[in-house]
Amino acid sequence: MSQADSIDEILQLPQRKLVVANNDVYLDKQGENEIFILMVEESRGSAGGRAAGSGHRRISMVLGFSCNNGQCTKFFETGDQQKIELFDVPYSAVAMDIRLSDGQPYVVQGIVDPEFVRAYRDVISNLK
Repeated sequence: MSQADSIDEILQLPQRKLVVANNDVYLDKQGENEIFILMVEESRGSAGGRAAGSGHRRISMVLGFSCNNGQCTKFFETGDQQKIELFDVPYSAVAMDIRLSDGQPYVVQGIVDPEFVRAYRDVISNLK
């Protein structure tokens, strides 16, 4: 994965990811949001289709962005497996419509859940 700092670039990477946000993700709108992106590393045998997969999904990286009036700044990034294991994975993630900075609609897997965002913030503050 490239070390892209643009949230738009990261959201459009072909790699599977889970998005956890405080509010709906409309990067072209004014307002505040906190967005976490969990990059998913598919293991061999994990199902992408309808069948229940053997294999497992492992989070390979966690990124945190703070967005304010259309500007998103990365405030957290880790690929350290010991730190990643402290983040709960939202198994209730569904297809989520978002809008990129240029207004283009895009679909990702994710949830809008302020409780998850708060829990992630707590994990980060305990890491420092």
